[in-house]
Amino acid sequence: MRVRYRVDGVLAEKMLYDISLLPAISTRIKILSGMDISEKRKPQDGRMTMVVDRTEYDIRVSVLPSTYGEKIVMRLAQATALTRSKAELGLRDWELTKFDHILSYPNGIILVTGPTGSGKSTTLYTALSELNTEAVNIITIEDPVEANIPGINQVQVNPKADLTFANALRSILRQDPDIIMVGEIRDAETAQIAVQASITGHLVVSTLHTNSAAATVTRLLDMGIESYLLADSLVGVIAQRLVRRLCTACRRPRPATEDEKRMLGVPIDKEQIIYDAVGCPLCGETGYYGRIGVYEIMEISPKLKHAICANGSTELIKETSLEEGTQTLHMTACEYVREGITTIPEMLKVSFEE
Repeated sequence: MRVRYRVDGVLAEKMLYDISLLPAISTRIKILSGMDISEKRKPQDGRMTMVVDRTEYDIRVSVLPSTYGEKIVMRLAQATALTRSKAELGLRDWELTKFDHILSYPNGIILVTGPTGSGKSTTLYTALSELNTEAVNIITIEDPVEANIPGINQVQVNPKADLTFANALRSILRQDPDIIMVGEIRDAETAQIAVQASITGHLVVSTLHTNSAAATVTRLLDMGIESYLLADSLVGVIAQRLVRRLCTACRRPRPATEDEKRMLGVPIDKEQIIYDAVGCPLCGETGYYGRIGVYEIMEISPKLKHAICANGSTELIKETSLEEGTQTLHMTACEYVREGITTIPEMLKVSFEE
């Protein structure tokens, strides 16, 4: 039985146990996370909370039946890590200015996009913490509620009780909210209600799984949202990824090759120093220490509204946003490589298609 863990997005083997111990370990984890120990044929989800060194950790557990027994995945989250300040997100000064301007809108939709594990929840909770004052009524719909924020009404989705994102959102609109956070827009019905809520004077903050800020617009149009409603309601899209930071104690400088200069957008005749990951005891021989966010912040300008109203393609919206000063994920990742914050392999994980 293998025990593996993922640190900074990389999977590594931690230890090996005899397979005969699997049933006992599986049963114990199921009891702690509130699962049915007699059910071994169906996937199950559970949750538990543990306190280690006076720090509370929320652990989400998933059990999946496989050929040789049950596969168990535990996702650890430190409750206090989600509610951090904007300065800790890794946003640059001009990105912070854009971020603040988007949050200052009294109504509309703000979307944070990216794959699983890209830090969307952290960005959402940070935004809510910034907006959380006594003068506003904030209600969230989440699945699950990942961190409790004082002064905010948080609703846990419960499909067994027919409390879905769409049903909860309908009820919330009768609770006189100023700001609504929807954990994720998963279907056309939730998207439609979110758009209607934003048009009727609410600020709606949510997440969506797309590859870029421009692709978010296309995804919502494909969901059946009318282009004129989307153009009127959408105020900003933040696409994000996480890349590993180079360990400053052991990183090794070298001149970039011609191919690497082309990737980084550096003239061939210009000297460019980049860094390679090496590995030392401080970083656990990985060459990396911690992660930093890579952001693409697209504020919806009048020109972009016209492009959306015309049912513009992803390429057209991307070109228009670039003209309006949006910096893509690829551009930001290249800057991090040039500044010695990360490496080219990490950059390619973020923007391989570019």
